[in-house]
Amino acid sequence: MGKYKIHFTRTAQKSLNKISKQIIPKILSAISGLSFDPFPKGSRKLTGFSSIFRIRVQNYRIIYEIIDNEIIIKILKIGHRKDIYR
Repeated sequence: MGKYKIHFTRTAQKSLNKISKQIIPKILSAISGLSFDPFPKGSRKLTGFSSIFRIRVQNYRIIYEIIDNEIIIKILKIGHRKDIYR
């Protein structure tokens, strides 16, 4: 399988800038790992969607969409677990 390209939505980029500076490197590491393995251990498919998944990084969630025909992973949302699904 080829290496996926990572694209951030504007919403995801803004929410990443608001997160604590200590957790940002861990989140970015998890996101860069998605380019090699879009289904890492612990990833879950969101119910009701065909190609949208989430991964956990401590108390934060990364919601992403896999677009196979373009070999792209689109980061949709990043946020604290209590707020991300609203």
